[in-house]
Amino acid sequence: MQLHYQTLGDKTLAQAQPLILLHGLFGSGDNWGTVAKHFSQHYQVISVDLRNHGKSPHSDSQTYTEMADDLLKLCDTLGLDRIHLLGHSLGGKTAMQFATHYPDRLEKLIVVDMAIRSYPDAYTHMIDAMMAVDLSAMQSRSDVDKALASKIPHAMVRQFLLMNLIKSDVNHAESDVNKTGLTWRINLAALKANYPSLLQAVCESARYEKPSLFIRGERSDYVQDDDIEHIKTHFTNAQFSSLDTNHWVHAEQPQAFIEVVADFLGSGK
Repeated sequence: MQLHYQTLGDKTLAQAQPLILLHGLFGSGDNWGTVAKHFSQHYQVISVDLRNHGKSPHSDSQTYTEMADDLLKLCDTLGLDRIHLLGHSLGGKTAMQFATHYPDRLEKLIVVDMAIRSYPDAYTHMIDAMMAVDLSAMQSRSDVDKALASKIPHAMVRQFLLMNLIKSDVNHAESDVNKTGLTWRINLAALKANYPSLLQAVCESARYEKPSLFIRGERSDYVQDDDIEHIKTHFTNAQFSSLDTNHWVHAEQPQAFIEVVADFLGSGK
């Protein structure tokens, strides 16, 4: 699968390895705006849409092995022998999978608020809520927001999910006119079908010995103290950093996040 991606920065910049950014569940490469813009001063930055997300192709299947192989194909297509790789949440597990399967293609690994272990189901109800909305009856984004409010009461979460709502041209044969309608650009059916496997642990029989950085949100429960000890057994050259945030570390504290990542990569702040 050929993933959609966006690039910022010149590939002839002094640092040899480009920086690839992987988003989390329901996200896209657009989520990295501030971070990508900053690091494009020092690296060629490539923000990727994972399969079934953003503008990347849809597929009935979505495993960590497949997503790591999608990234490998992208690196091969772009002629990238070695990269720095940064992933948040779902993208963090994908980054760990890539690192342990293709260590020779990686220089440094950064994982944001994600551990190796399996996780409980936290999002099926959101997928169900999105799939239940009759978009043909919706006139605007605000209509969809209202339709989701009873099942997803947190307004900021709804606004994040609504970033996946786009307009498309729908042909109505009975009137032979084009009407602009709303649609979800993420593949909700595939995400629901594959979500149980995406909750499972990764890299449990693998070891990765190159430099890695794990950043967690102090107010998030995604990476706990026991998780850090578990990570150390598989990522033997790991560093750890915590920021005063919830799960969306890079969005809540972008400058602090940039400083931690820059220190690890050895680039300017």
